[in-house]
Amino acid sequence: MKTKLAILAFASILSGQLCLAQTNEPVNDWKPAPSNQQGKQYPQVNSEGRVKFRIVATNAQSVGVSFRDSSTFTKGEDGAWTGYTRPLDEGFHYYTINIDGAEVPDPNSQFFYGSSRWGSAVEVPAKDADFYALKNVPHGQLREVHYFSKSGNTNRHAFIYTPPGYDENARKRYPVLYLQHGAGEDETGWGRQGHAGLIMDNLIAEGKTKPFIIAMEYGGNPFAGPRPTNAAPATGGATNGTITGLGGRAFNFSAFEKALVDDFIPFVDANFRTVADQPHRAMAGLSMGGMQTRGITLAHLDKFSHIGVFSGGSIAVTNITDMAAFKKRVKLAFISYGSRELGTNRVGGRGFGGDPKANTAALKEAGVKAVFYESPDTAHEWQSWRRSLHEIAPLLFKD
Repeated sequence: MKTKLAILAFASILSGQLCLAQTNEPVNDWKPAPSNQQGKQYPQVNSEGRVKFRIVATNAQSVGVSFRDSSTFTKGEDGAWTGYTRPLDEGFHYYTINIDGAEVPDPNSQFFYGSSRWGSAVEVPAKDADFYALKNVPHGQLREVHYFSKSGNTNRHAFIYTPPGYDENARKRYPVLYLQHGAGEDETGWGRQGHAGLIMDNLIAEGKTKPFIIAMEYGGNPFAGPRPTNAAPATGGATNGTITGLGGRAFNFSAFEKALVDDFIPFVDANFRTVADQPHRAMAGLSMGGMQTRGITLAHLDKFSHIGVFSGGSIAVTNITDMAAFKKRVKLAFISYGSRELGTNRVGGRGFGGDPKANTAALKEAGVKAVFYESPDTAHEWQSWRRSLHEIAPLLFKD
């Protein structure tokens, strides 16, 4: 009897181990990622949000991927290495392939500019992807422009989204949202990774937002080096052009601020049918672009009436020197974060201006039209910022 019980116990333990092993195996419902180059079957994504890679590197000694906690890549008889990631958040993720210690792009992925380079990224399909899906609706245009910046004595590059019907009525004029990318990205980000045009096309088709122009400039990657230990923390304005960033590093936005205010806004007003006044001009941005937005708008309340800060700090009551003027001029202060960012060192740490929820609540209590949006189950990533644009757009230019 004891022997039988021991055998049953051992079988139970073994069964539990097998179940655990099977549980850790990826679900076998892989499909090519929507971010792949045309006709490429890899990377593949499954229903868990795992990503599987297949890299042909016949002579390589080791192959891996930059996603942490990924499986060990194994080499098949055909010379192809395969491996997969842990479950990832829904949305868009940059990555590199490591071949014998060299970080290289994946030849199967489309290329995007991020992390200060052109490289690979994978799209994990999101449950709410419909709001930026390509649909059979009227579409606007993403126009590439070059202009000369007198303040910097240089040629600059930007993209302009014009809404559906822009070319059909030469008399109609539109408000403008100046929309900025993050550090390590460029002016292609919102059009490519962010799907800003598709988000707007769908909202306009659904009657959920007023049509407006979106102007997307290159904000640079302006790290100014270590912050001096005796320097005072930056507050709201950009009068000195510098805002403290993560880890004590300072972002110097002076050159971009001059290019935006003195050159780019006049260029857009002169070359596109805008309503060229403060009530019809907004600025928003993600991460570094959010910090740029925060500093520049607070220093130029005569230029902007709507402010959007996505994962780039917040606006505290103490940042506002003249509350009466702020309430009169600013029609909206919109602050957003991914839920996985809140409560972390990135948000609560040095240079990000304290608790964004509390700061936004204090603005509302002071009589400012302030909105806080939390993207569910996302971190410091494009899905948070796509959702933020989708949320802020219907709130802009309502008056």
